[in-house]
Amino acid sequence: MNRLQQSLRQIDGKSYKAYKTIQGRFSFHRYEVIVDYVQGDPFASPSKIRIIIPDAYRKIKAEWKNDQNRKVYTEDVVARSVARAISNNSIHGKGSGKSGLIAIDAPGQEILERTAVDLDPNHITICLSIGLPANGRRINGKEAEKLFFDAIPSILSQSVFAIKDETIDQAVKLADQHQAIRHAMKENGWVSFIANGSVLPRQSGISNRPLNNAIPFQSPEANQVRINIPHQEEPLTGMAIKKGVTLIVGGGYHGKSTLLNAIERGVYHHIIGDGREYVLTDPTAVKVRAEDGRQVTTVNISSFINDLPHKQDTNRFTTENASGSTSQAANVVEALEAGAGTLLIDEDTSATNFMIRDGRMQELVVKEKEPITPFIDKIEQMKQQLDVSTILVMGGSGDYFDVADQVIMMDQYKPFNVTDKAKEIAEKNPTARTSKADQDFGKLPNRQFLPGSIQMQKGKKSKVQAKGLATVIMGRTDISLHYVEQLVDSSQTRMIAEMIRHIDQKGWLKKNQSLAELLDQIEAQMNQQGLASFAPFPNQHPGDLARPRRFEIAATLNRIRTAKVKDMS
Repeated sequence: MNRLQQSLRQIDGKSYKAYKTIQGRFSFHRYEVIVDYVQGDPFASPSKIRIIIPDAYRKIKAEWKNDQNRKVYTEDVVARSVARAISNNSIHGKGSGKSGLIAIDAPGQEILERTAVDLDPNHITICLSIGLPANGRRINGKEAEKLFFDAIPSILSQSVFAIKDETIDQAVKLADQHQAIRHAMKENGWVSFIANGSVLPRQSGISNRPLNNAIPFQSPEANQVRINIPHQEEPLTGMAIKKGVTLIVGGGYHGKSTLLNAIERGVYHHIIGDGREYVLTDPTAVKVRAEDGRQVTTVNISSFINDLPHKQDTNRFTTENASGSTSQAANVVEALEAGAGTLLIDEDTSATNFMIRDGRMQELVVKEKEPITPFIDKIEQMKQQLDVSTILVMGGSGDYFDVADQVIMMDQYKPFNVTDKAKEIAEKNPTARTSKADQDFGKLPNRQFLPGSIQMQKGKKSKVQAKGLATVIMGRTDISLHYVEQLVDSSQTRMIAEMIRHIDQKGWLKKNQSLAELLDQIEAQMNQQGLASFAPFPNQHPGDLARPRRFEIAATLNRIRTAKVKDMS
């Protein structure tokens, strides 16, 4: 503590690069500070520090961290408390650029495994970014002292050292409840569960917080189930969506897409008070859509598209500029290749000719002239042959009534089970269209990404980094993830960027393994060695990383424009 104070006084007024001398470990009352990285100038990326708090000063009970699920929720509580304290901090440093900045990778509405806080058997580690103060490009030692000796201690006193045990208890109980719900879902063959009383609408398109005064969700009687969950006397009731084909129908602005959005976000767990904390979905559910202009590399889309003009091979389809239908076909089969068990589709973001061709159009454009086998003709095969379910928002085509196992109608944000009525309508008004599908779904892609796919060089430097939620910059190319809709946190994108670096540096693409096996290897390392094992310097501040799913990792690799891919089938 005194050593850091002396160092700051000695370098006060010197060139900013003199801050490098404070890299190292310093002891404070109740905690230690490790300065891992010092920024090059006050306008550069912030410096990185870790706060190490021994159990003796803030006890974390063994039962809160011995179970991995409980540990993630406990770390989440700590990260949120620090983020709130930083937001309320009244001690602000002065100076140029990022001077006085204090930041943590703050969680959103979802509870994600992240590197911001780490609990080991004996310590809490908190990772912060700070802006070391400067006047111009000269060190402002007095403001730096204020940052280390006033602001940070105040933040810790108002957060880590002030968290009540009851707050952590509440979070770990929620962890237990989520696991109990997931167990019931697996046991009963449900792909989604939405609890009664859930608040599904969000405040706006840019806010993921619950909408005030929204209509609470209430399950239709036909879909209502009861789940016994720990730490609660009364069973939890709500709507279960069974495996199979589920249609969500209804008029415009009645809540169809809102329900699907809640379901797609249900692959993650949500905090207490979010409104969606008891909305859970098959963790292998993937939202797919049309994505005009995306890169597709050696993907077998022949189950949906065949006999293209100019004899283009759809068994190994490659394009730098996919159409709506070819992009959606690629998105479906790539999701299946990565192991998706449920597909989530909204007709509003789908290619119409990929989803359906009615009888009149079939009569005008005969089968031999149409290369697309629409999704409606393959949906039953996916269910029967691949054990893949589909939840589909459909407002424009009643032909899907024929293939649906259940139909949920949204009316003023209230769900009604109208399966019987839909089947009755389908029987009274038989479709004029005929199925184009073959007996089998067809082969799924089985691909290997080859060495040379990852090209990080930009001039003499090697570069791969995330830019916000939806872009990864790799060398001279950008990887666009704007339509990968289940990425929910920019820290997941940062993690994927670090994974790309790690895959290249470790030579994982030199192994003769499929994409699915590569994803298995990535997940195994996250499970066994932690997220920080993918960081460039795993024994230092790991960066602001959050765990992505294998499907979003695969989606990123599939959008690399320099990818070299071998079909292993």
